[in-house]
Amino acid sequence: MSPKSPPPDGGRGPREAPPAYTPYLDPQLTAESANAYTDGRIDVHLDSKLAKSLAKIADEQEEGIFLPPSRSRQEDALGIDLKLNIVIQIVGSRGDVQPFIALGNALQAHGHRVRIATHDVFENFVKESHLEFFPIGGDPAQLMAYMVKNPGLIPQMKTLRDGEIKKKQVMVGQMLQGCWRSCIEDDPVTQEPFVADAIIANPPSFAHIHCAQALGIPVHLMFTMPWSSTKAFPHPLANLVNGSMENPGTANWVSYAIVEWLTWQGLGDVINRFRSSIDLAPVPRTEGPCLAEALEIPMTYCWSPALVPRPTDWPSHIDVCGFFFSDPPSYTPPPELAHFLESGPAPVYIGFGSIVVEDPQKLINTVLEAVSRAGVRAIVSKGWSELAGPPDPNVFYIGDCPHGWLFEHVAAVVHHGGAGTTACGLLNGKPTAIVPFFGDQPFWGDMVANAGAGPAPIPHAILNAQNLAEAISFCLRPEVSTAAREIAIKMKAESGVTTAVASFHRHLPLQRMRCSIIPGNPAAWAYTKKKQPLTLSKAAMNILVEYQRIDPKDIKCFAINPIIIENRRWDPLTGVLSAAMSTGSNMLYSTGEMFYNPYKEYKASQIQRRSERNLSDQQSSSSTPSARRSNSDPFDTAAKMAGAGLQGFGKFTATYFRGVIVDIPYAAAEGFRRAPQLAGEQPKEYGNVHDWKSGAVVGGKNFVGGMTTGITGMLKHPVKGFLEEGPAGAMKGLAKGAIGMATHMPSAGIGLVAYPFQGISRSIEAAFRTKTPKAIVNARLREGFTLTERMQLSKDEKDEVVQVFDVLISSMGE
Repeated sequence: MSPKSPPPDGGRGPREAPPAYTPYLDPQLTAESANAYTDGRIDVHLDSKLAKSLAKIADEQEEGIFLPPSRSRQEDALGIDLKLNIVIQIVGSRGDVQPFIALGNALQAHGHRVRIATHDVFENFVKESHLEFFPIGGDPAQLMAYMVKNPGLIPQMKTLRDGEIKKKQVMVGQMLQGCWRSCIEDDPVTQEPFVADAIIANPPSFAHIHCAQALGIPVHLMFTMPWSSTKAFPHPLANLVNGSMENPGTANWVSYAIVEWLTWQGLGDVINRFRSSIDLAPVPRTEGPCLAEALEIPMTYCWSPALVPRPTDWPSHIDVCGFFFSDPPSYTPPPELAHFLESGPAPVYIGFGSIVVEDPQKLINTVLEAVSRAGVRAIVSKGWSELAGPPDPNVFYIGDCPHGWLFEHVAAVVHHGGAGTTACGLLNGKPTAIVPFFGDQPFWGDMVANAGAGPAPIPHAILNAQNLAEAISFCLRPEVSTAAREIAIKMKAESGVTTAVASFHRHLPLQRMRCSIIPGNPAAWAYTKKKQPLTLSKAAMNILVEYQRIDPKDIKCFAINPIIIENRRWDPLTGVLSAAMSTGSNMLYSTGEMFYNPYKEYKASQIQRRSERNLSDQQSSSSTPSARRSNSDPFDTAAKMAGAGLQGFGKFTATYFRGVIVDIPYAAAEGFRRAPQLAGEQPKEYGNVHDWKSGAVVGGKNFVGGMTTGITGMLKHPVKGFLEEGPAGAMKGLAKGAIGMATHMPSAGIGLVAYPFQGISRSIEAAFRTKTPKAIVNARLREGFTLTERMQLSKDEKDEVVQVFDVLISSMGE
């Protein structure tokens, strides 16, 4: 697929680059890399510095073909006996929530407890499907309107002037907190305890990885449009602006990285504030974009491979499963609709769903004239724009009607290109014409056209009666109807929901998830008194405590799926420079606090003084000298100003010493250790540093490994080169050995101190981050008690749990 030119402007006005309002991205780099528009799409400039740098990375990647899992592996994954608490976090419209209703019901059928966490307005929709509901806040209508104008929360200049960006960042912050609470809080109505064992989420919910990291549980992303880098097609929100890139695949791959970078610009500070609130360290600014890809988070795409085949360059943790469909609803049409359908040839459906247009009258006039020119009958959906025209025997205006039923009775469908509507039309074998308005809708229009099931999409800005009539006529061609029916046959052979459940199960770390005592229950605790910890479920731990077999002080939360987010270093020079710049920027910020915080205290005291003076004037009879002094006392104000200044100085000092003693040496050690990969060698991995013990272990292993590799390399590489290429090869090997010694040995020496100090630093930080771990412990204890009560285990069954524990402990020895 070749890069596409941007669509016509369509009255969008001046093209303005997104401003840099957060410290996460170089503003000049961002401005030259892309422009974001009010149709929810981004022009990606392929000649920008960022695009060219990313293209080098893409071109250097080895071409690989990753096959999806075999059918037998998927079927085996369906049969797991582990029963989990699963929270499904969804941000978006009703169309975004609906597929996950079908998924939730399928997971329930496997014995899982499923909680849908989404916007408050969808509470009845979720509960009517017999799923648990948890509100995360946020107004989907406002959010969707904002996302249309600011894709990925990338702000337009007009949006900044209107003050909308701050309001929406506040909304996103509230939804992030709501997603976290959905993982550990009781049901808001029944008060039944709930602690998530796994998370499923759509990418725009944004909290998923961070919640999973805090809980140490698996996370699985599912979405209706491509969000993973591929050379097969560009990011759905990207318009590739023709540049000098000769390889279209490279341009496609670059588009994903740039969209992610721009998204992080809009959300980086919001996400890191959220992480701080749940006791997680900030995500490094270089790791925030493409975090899910870097961590290889499992991803399942909910579209039909018959329409969009799975790209061969996607790794095995990315699946394409098919669209999610619920059972078709039972529906009896009103007599007027039934009569219209029976009184002539099958009509064409025309509707634009939740799209709200500025000029509905102009749109309906265009539709009616196109219907007349094409010589067809039509059913026109009023939608949110309330489309309606004069009475016409060939046109029927319809309100709310299930697409699953209606599309069985039409000849073709014309709509805005939402993923759900597109899927429903094709499932019924109907040729499809798409008039995209924003977001991923042009992508689906292109995919339908590429499959031969409809004409090329018509951007709404250039829609007129002539091209719409031509699109309708194109849909009625025999070859187009045949292509649509062939897609329908393939889609009906798929089972999107069943395959998605299998994908979810297949990617679970099942061996780590099982309780050692009750294998059908997920592990939540680790019994650490023995060298080899035992994993215990919530119920098993409660029974063992009840029988006094274990001491609660020997129990800790068990991380089923630890997520480590590291600031990866690629070489010593850039690693040290990056760490030094980060330290310098943090010191500059702390310097500002040294002066600004006392000023804030002074202003607060002035406001307090004015407030007290007004109160004194209004209630002079009740005021007392002590009340008038309170916070406006000059000595108290001076003390607070001094304290605020000292606090800023303390942060400045701590930042300096951390940078000099921990961050910069650690970056140097990691840079030297990873430097051989620049020459095509794979650096040795010695584990992750998460506390003082692991820091000492990694430092020791790196020292031994680095010194050994550096010395032996001086002998091994020349000998190997001589055997392969003679004296010239020996010289090359000698140079390679010298480079290896120059990188491995410095890493060994610096790392002997840097890794332990990094571990000590993280242990100290963990000691101060106790609020969230305590909340998780309390939530798991609360649910464990409720589970034990609900299971109503007999004394014999409890005795059996204790006996299994005793046998396991005795087999482990001391």
